Amino acid sequence: MAKPNNTFQLSVQDIEIIERALTAKAGRRGMRIMKGEGDVKQLAEEASQIRSLLGRIHDQKTWFRPNNGIYVSG
Repeated sequence: MAKPNNTFQLSVQDIEIIERALTAKAGRRGMRIMKGEGDVKQLAEEASQIRSLLGRIHDQKTWFRPNNGIYVSG
């Protein structure tokens, strides 16, 4: 039996593309849920899994903050 590949070589741009695609897919799931199309329970579970994955990707980011001077966000 083959072992899964645990080493990935994705660029920041690759991850950004994946994030945008997952966000769009979650939005489509939400629209289908609102319209009552398909199996709402299954769609809600898929949307939840997508949001969870997006959260894990977000949590792995290293956010830039300048070391010198006063930092004001937003």
